Amino acid sequence: MKSIFSVFQRGLQKTATSLSRSIGVIFSGTSAWDAETYEKLKSTLISADFGVSASTRIVTDIKDRYERGVIKTSDDIMDIARTDIIAILNKNRIEVTFKPGALSVILIVGVNGSGKTTTAGKLAYLWKNDGKTVMLSACDTFRAAAVEQLKLWGKKTDCPVVASNPGADPSSVAFDAVQSALAKKYDFIIIDTAGRQHTKKGLMDELAKMKRVITKVYPEAPHAVWLTIDASIGTNGLMQAKEFLNTSGVTGLILTKLDGTGKGGIVVAIQEEFNLPVIFVGLGENPEDLQPFDPEMFADALFSHAK
Repeated sequence: MKSIFSVFQRGLQKTATSLSRSIGVIFSGTSAWDAETYEKLKSTLISADFGVSASTRIVTDIKDRYERGVIKTSDDIMDIARTDIIAILNKNRIEVTFKPGALSVILIVGVNGSGKTTTAGKLAYLWKNDGKTVMLSACDTFRAAAVEQLKLWGKKTDCPVVASNPGADPSSVAFDAVQSALAKKYDFIIIDTAGRQHTKKGLMDELAKMKRVITKVYPEAPHAVWLTIDASIGTNGLMQAKEFLNTSGVTGLILTKLDGTGKGGIVVAIQEEFNLPVIFVGLGENPEDLQPFDPEMFADALFSHAK
């Protein structure tokens, strides 16, 4: 079985390779580092979507250490960047815990194509393998394909799926699902909501309605609202995070498709911008490629050449 770190390494390989090559080119054979050198480094980090704020902070730290004679090579730079990234990510790190012996309701939200349904299925796989009982709720009633996709995940993970006819009221489906999960004393229910654009007020209002309806049957719920963001869209994900945070009370982020992009720094940019913790990261297509986010493993995988 693959080690968890190997999953991070493989999933972040594109970003890690790009960073290593770019930083190596900038600093190889350079006897003196000047303003232009640091500007190129900053541009490299911004190009990998670390964001202006984090990139500026990292470059400032590297410049200060170089002037004090602490660092001399590109390997030193990679190591300092790794350390700084861990510090940034650990600021918002939270331990995800749920009350044992009680149902935990998880809402998965996000725009079309961000990987909500696949993420819901992979979460079911993860928790089922951990010995938990999990129910899935197909509340993307506008797309028959989404319902069928979730049912396939239900079969794959041996988890029941509560669904309804195409076009049914999503809030009604969620209500029935939570009621059923409570009655059967499940550990988790994962609610896959309809894909929506963050600019569509009506659809965002519908999500708020779903939360109100769930609260009627289970006042403590939902226990988590996790926003899936396709990491390959880069900094466009920042606007998505902002709108969903304002409207749906997002409590955490799941960054999907990190394996398909060379811009894995978006994880850092989003946490830096919104002080929202990243709960899980999608590092490949296999079920086990959805992993709880670990800042140390993330930074080690990105800057592995510094180790």
